[in-house]
Amino acid sequence: MRVRRATMADGDGVSVAWEDGEMALPAATLDHVVINARDDMDRAAETYRRLGFTLTERGYHSLGSMNHLAMFGTDYLELIAVPKGATSGRLDLLTYATGLNGLVFGSEDSAATYAAVSTAGVPIDAPVEFTRPVRIDGQDRDARFRTVRMKAGVPPYGRVYFCHHFTRDLVWRDEWRHHANGVVAVARVMIVEPDPAAAVRLYADMFGSELVRDIDGGKALIVGNARVDIVNEPTLRRQFGDACPHAEGRTAYMAGLTLRTTSLAKSARALRDGGIAGVVDGNDRLVVPAAQAFNATLEFIQ
Repeated sequence: MRVRRATMADGDGVSVAWEDGEMALPAATLDHVVINARDDMDRAAETYRRLGFTLTERGYHSLGSMNHLAMFGTDYLELIAVPKGATSGRLDLLTYATGLNGLVFGSEDSAATYAAVSTAGVPIDAPVEFTRPVRIDGQDRDARFRTVRMKAGVPPYGRVYFCHHFTRDLVWRDEWRHHANGVVAVARVMIVEPDPAAAVRLYADMFGSELVRDIDGGKALIVGNARVDIVNEPTLRRQFGDACPHAEGRTAYMAGLTLRTTSLAKSARALRDGGIAGVVDGNDRLVVPAAQAFNATLEFIQ
């Protein structure tokens, strides 16, 4: 057995072992997806409440960003932004377009994930730890996380990283999992890339090529009970037409989400009650135009 020494962001040494010359790649599990609101969190939160989501109270990360979460069974949707007028903190969020911008995989051991993924040759930064205060039953607690991120610009369509939750009990709480639209899970993440076969190699390196599938117009990565579809833009437009997001000059971008609901009728009712315009109803799905969801196409399926 050989042992590789990985260095954590806080300077701690972590010994990671593997047998037969190979380190086990991390399991592909979806932790959450991120909608970038830049510095317009009030409007983003109001929009997603009208879409039928129950949002957690506004949280403030020690890194300088703020968020609201829509919690599901084992994954969640995050709205992220920086305070208006901020001069420090997560100002990088202002450099990204509004809309779906983060694809986050789960990690139970961020040190092992970092060692395995970096050994596989994936351009990845050392782990970073941060906190977010959470008020539970009248008491303030600190939710604690450690993330392992792809290097800036890898990939070109948004932020891809792993998240290690140290305090899952402060994040996945039943009182936050009930939504007027009935959503219980993210079923699909949709990404536009001119060359899907080249783009999917990043995930094949991280998780293994056996999780990659051919689909119409692109490639799919199987992520637990969900999948990530990487397709060319004409394929996305065939599927969603005018409901597609505004590319804002980008050739590669995260386009939208397919969300699993317990009832399409419940979802339709929530969207009507929220005054969401232009909803397409048909083929056992509801489609919310990106213009109605902060530049992210939303598809509801049962």
